[in-house]
Amino acid sequence: MLPSARGGGVAVEATRRVSRWALDDLGLHRLRLRHSVANLASCRVADKAGYSFEGTMRSALLHADGWHDQHLHAPVRGDV
Repeated sequence: MLPSARGGGVAVEATRRVSRWALDDLGLHRLRLRHSVANLASCRVADKAGYSFEGTMRSALLHADGWHDQHLHAPVRGDV
């Protein structure tokens, strides 16, 4: 998100809509959202969009500054 668009709930609403489409219309059973533990904004988006926090995957994401731990969030059909 561009800085000017942050904080207005756009990412949360987009995540909810795409999730409902994937679960309801496509018939998927489970989705996964993963992000660096350093990305607190993505963690808040996942939580507000109805994704349950499932845990931390150690050294799971390679960034330019090295390996980051990664949070895993997931809904199943009926959660969002």
